[in-house]
Amino acid sequence: MNFNETLIIAVDFDGTIVEDAYPKIGKPQIFAFETLTKLQNEGHRLILWTYRSGYRLDEAVKFCEENGIHFYAVNKSFPEEKFDESISRKIHADLFIDDRNIGGFIGWGEIYQMLTNESPQIPEKKKGFFDLFK
Repeated sequence: MNFNETLIIAVDFDGTIVEDAYPKIGKPQIFAFETLTKLQNEGHRLILWTYRSGYRLDEAVKFCEENGIHFYAVNKSFPEEKFDESISRKIHADLFIDDRNIGGFIGWGEIYQMLTNESPQIPEKKKGFFDLFK
């Protein structure tokens, strides 16, 4: 993937943008809003992709807006998307940033460096079990 192109980036809230304190809103993660602001200013589309719904979701969106982040969409692939809520589905995004990734949350500084190519290199993909037998 070319990280110099415009990306659609889905971002989790609890444990990713803020420290996990659900149902309360935790303290912002270090560099979270600074990184999201830079990514947004560079033209990337940010989607809030969170477990929260109803009033708790509204609180999270408002908290982000108060910190300068206005999402392209919230829990949808695009703002006008209509879907049957009884069907499990995934949204369309180029990247997902979430504290539940394998290996855990790497931090906003590392994420920004990876996306802007400001790090020495993007980590090489680890070999899978079956690659050992090639």
